[in-house]
Amino acid sequence: MKTKTFLKSLALVAILFVNVCAATARGNDGNLFYNTEEKDGVMTEQTIYKKDGQTLSNYMKHNYEYDSHKRMTKTETQKWDSNKNKWCNNLLITYTYTGKTVTTNYYQWSSKKKEYILAPELTVTLDNRDI
Repeated sequence: MKTKTFLKSLALVAILFVNVCAATARGNDGNLFYNTEEKDGVMTEQTIYKKDGQTLSNYMKHNYEYDSHKRMTKTETQKWDSNKNKWCNNLLITYTYTGKTVTTNYYQWSSKKKEYILAPELTVTLDNRDI
């Protein structure tokens, strides 16, 4: 029973992340194409291209990092800036595992400060008592 509660909570965190990404991509259904890169059985990068007429243009990029147990520790989202012709930081999510607890922190990129700023209202901590 406790394992189910933990898994449901972990699924909620994953759903929140997907919703953040989906909100950015809303209105582009059918016009987005994905290219993923894997290493050692885990996805390390995903580049999303947007169909623009007959060509594909850079749109978003996700970079993933894992610990030695193949648990995700960091997800960074970047958006393509066609004016600057480069990827620009947008969102950073970190996952910290301490014993039975996993804490998810969300950070928004501040162009003014040129760093990620913690959004404490989005911090989620889950506890699995069965581990």
